[in-house]
Amino acid sequence: MEWKKCYLDVILVPLGLLVSASYHLWLWHMVRKQPFSTIIGTNARGRRFWVAAMMKDNDKKNILAVQTLRNTIMGATLMATTSILLCCGLAAVISSTYSIKKPLSDVVYGAHGEFMVAVKYTTLLLLFLFSFLCHSLSIRFINQVNFLVNCPQEDHTFGVVTVDYVAELLERGFLLNTVGNRLFYAALPLLLWIFGPVLVLLCSVTMVPVLYNLDFVFPGERIRKLGGEGGNSHNCGADLA
Repeated sequence: MEWKKCYLDVILVPLGLLVSASYHLWLWHMVRKQPFSTIIGTNARGRRFWVAAMMKDNDKKNILAVQTLRNTIMGATLMATTSILLCCGLAAVISSTYSIKKPLSDVVYGAHGEFMVAVKYTTLLLLFLFSFLCHSLSIRFINQVNFLVNCPQEDHTFGVVTVDYVAELLERGFLLNTVGNRLFYAALPLLLWIFGPVLVLLCSVTMVPVLYNLDFVFPGERIRKLGGEGGNSHNCGADLA
């Protein structure tokens, strides 16, 4: 009898999570094998060049480096604050009586007993907690970069603090920031789990093409656009001639 109540949750929710996990595993593989086909790999290489440029001409660009890192820290702080506030709200709901959730029981597909409701809210709580942890560690690494990026390279006493070392710290910070954001995104389908498992699958499937368009670069389209702009410039030059 219990299986009849929760079979949709047991089938659809893991399927939705599998779709999201499969996409991110494939994305991780592409970042490792073809980094310049992804936004993540391209930006990572750009940040390494940025660190090298900031530390090479530190006397003129030190303020720019600090301001850029400060803006990154502010973004990570906002996400960490949002995650911990959602954790506090979910903890308050979990600790409360389940009477406040009973009005939803007539419109929710799948299981909606006290145990399943507890599983839903606890899963969301764990995701937001891990997202908060990742963003907090990201802030820690970027704060370290904030100091080290201004180390003078001419003094041999600072030979340990090289460009590669600072760039590696920055990449770790951005990696944790990315993981924290993806955990935050993964909580969105599970947030809809409160209203039923069908929405979890639909939201997970919908997010894959959205994330694909945000995570990958399309050089063919870029070349066509540049070719079109070049062709228009050539025609304008011909008209002026």
